[in-house]
Amino acid sequence: MLPFDWTWNWSYALIVPVAVGALVFALFLVWWERRLLGWWQDRLGPNRVGPLGLLQAVDDLIKLLSNDDWLPPFGDRAFFIMAPAIVAGSMLMAYVIVPFGPDLHVADSNIALLFFLAMSSLAVYGVLLAGLSSNNKYAMLGGLRAAAQMVTYEVFMGLSVMGVVIHAGSFSLVDIVESQRGLWFAFPQAVGLFIFLIAGLAESHRLPFDLPEAEHELTAGFHTEYSGMKFAFIMAAEYLAMVLTSALVVTLFFGGWLGPDFLPPVVWFGLKTAVVINLFVLLRASIPRPRYDQLMSLGWKILLPLSLVNLLATGAIALALSD
Repeated sequence: MLPFDWTWNWSYALIVPVAVGALVFALFLVWWERRLLGWWQDRLGPNRVGPLGLLQAVDDLIKLLSNDDWLPPFGDRAFFIMAPAIVAGSMLMAYVIVPFGPDLHVADSNIALLFFLAMSSLAVYGVLLAGLSSNNKYAMLGGLRAAAQMVTYEVFMGLSVMGVVIHAGSFSLVDIVESQRGLWFAFPQAVGLFIFLIAGLAESHRLPFDLPEAEHELTAGFHTEYSGMKFAFIMAAEYLAMVLTSALVVTLFFGGWLGPDFLPPVVWFGLKTAVVINLFVLLRASIPRPRYDQLMSLGWKILLPLSLVNLLATGAIALALSD
């Protein structure tokens, strides 16, 4: 039996709208992040191009796409071209299992959560290939940092959601949301939520955990040699990862589309996701960047024991209540 039921139904018509909508929303998010950071830091942000600066992101996109698409003659051209597509493609693939509403998803499966973890793992290869194929020392160091950081925090991301799986009794994201009708998992799984948020920041290379791209140390990290459309793909992948992580936080811990009946389920899902996205943006303006050794120590010395204790406690309580 296939892990996904690919018999045709109307939800597969959402594939193109979800993919295009995710990319367009990532473009809008570039503008919104600048505006929100400007408000937080008591400055204006983009306000010249279009109403409220809305066309600034479009202008930046046009500039990126019109730049020379340079290929380093000293690098591995094939992998250099493939890497951005792997990073952005793996993020887009993960969107197929996100339930935007009770019957509003591309595909559901009893291994949907594992599929998300697999796609986030696949992005590691794209980042590592980008750094190594550039044949640039800064890019190589950024790629190695990214690989170590993403592999490390995938461990804690996976462990942090096991408590949710124990409560719901399923890896299906639809079943997980339905299991939260009485109580959001953010309350019994507050520790898991905390670990998942930190792991999501590290996985998406968001500040303060953007050490693979640290400008003060590595120029631009693993994408130092990228320009034009390939750089646009890498930049879009970061925002796609942030939106995807926010959507998974809402789905796993805050009841997904569940909410009072005076708003449609998809609106509740969008509002909750927007709140988490704003949290990620404001963390960029609020928390200083740690050293790389501090980031890795946080993972292995604090988050690993914490996630294991949370998993053991959740399993013990579930076993005791089942008797």
